Amino acid sequence: MTSSPTASHKSTPPHTGHAFVMRFTSTPRGARLARLLVGERLDAWGIPYRSPAHDTLSLITGELCANAVQHGHVPGRDFRVRLTVTADVLRIEVTDTRTERRPAGTPRSATPPPDSETGRGLLLVEHLATRWGVTPRTGAPGKTVWAELCVSSESTASRPAAFR
Repeated sequence: MTSSPTASHKSTPPHTGHAFVMRFTSTPRGARLARLLVGERLDAWGIPYRSPAHDTLSLITGELCANAVQHGHVPGRDFRVRLTVTADVLRIEVTDTRTERRPAGTPRSATPPPDSETGRGLLLVEHLATRWGVTPRTGAPGKTVWAELCVSSESTASRPAAFR
């Protein structure tokens, strides 16, 4: 554990350099905890609960962590979450140890049938994130799926009303 959720620092100005890194068990409970702790960190760093940036990044985090558990799970291996805030960019990275199961670069080409109950997570990420991608894990097997969210006024204004 590189950072731990401690008392909120409401006096910290938002959108300055911060980083949060933690490993989680590759279980649905671990994915939920990761999403909750990312939300807590954002709030502590001055990006309050129920703000557009907080809600959007929490949703993206939930999708990426759920994918790490469902598609990137290797027995006995955890997944890692890294959250950074620099200037007006929020970046979430989720790293798992499964190399051979990489998401497609463009999920629109793999849209599931309308009656499918799964397969839309990366469509949400693609729609909500300013940019996203997949990179190989350095120094070990696996991959990192990352997403960035610009929180400048013009990027938030272009979001659909349901996500603002």
